Amino acid sequence: MTADGSARGVATVMHVRCPDRLPQAAYRQVLELLAGLSPVVQALPPTAALVELKGALRYHGADPRRLGEMLRVRTLSRLGVDVRVGIGPTVTVAATASAQIPAPGGVLAVAPDAAADWLAPLPVEALHGIGPRQADALHEYGIHTAGLLAAVTPATVQRLLGGRAGRLAADRARGIDPRPVVPRALPASATVRRTFGRHTLDGAEARAALLGLVVTLGRLLRRRDQAARALTLTLKFAGGTSWEKTRR
Repeated sequence: MTADGSARGVATVMHVRCPDRLPQAAYRQVLELLAGLSPVVQALPPTAALVELKGALRYHGADPRRLGEMLRVRTLSRLGVDVRVGIGPTVTVAATASAQIPAPGGVLAVAPDAAADWLAPLPVEALHGIGPRQADALHEYGIHTAGLLAAVTPATVQRLLGGRAGRLAADRARGIDPRPVVPRALPASATVRRTFGRHTLDGAEARAALLGLVVTLGRLLRRRDQAARALTLTLKFAGGTSWEKTRR
């Protein structure tokens, strides 16, 4: 899937969306594959990431769309994970593009000189960074597409949405977004496991095992001089199904 088949201009930002509820271990593996494409990767947990492509394009000698296809093939073949890859001249365009790809995966590349025209027919709520409240406020004034939003003066949009929010919305509807991709990795993780030797239905036994895991994990974090930002509990059942819950 592509929005532009010519070589006019070069898109330099890639936005990658992994499947919802992807286990953190698999997400970390996707980030490792991204680091193989470019040294500038910004993790956007729990399931997304940004990649700066400028240096990667020169190094790999490939166009942006080709890099996106390369990434998708690698995640599928090595991890069994399909991804949605949006590529554009800015973070906003790339992230908006990745959201337009239907699941399970695909690649959508938008050339810099085609960005404004590509954004124009999209509904304002599809524009990355526009929340439901802002979209409702714009709808009340008959502004239903990114093109209409871009046609309204920034000062007017600021009156409708507020100063900073209005300025950002007006810029992004025009494809303007100066934010760089800032390298950021996921914080270190710590994992502890308990496997029962037989089918266990006793609630007291399961709770005792869970308490033991909490104690072991706490000791591990103390030895590393770390504090937990989030805690994930994963249960794997005999039939092959699993259940996972995360608390920050």
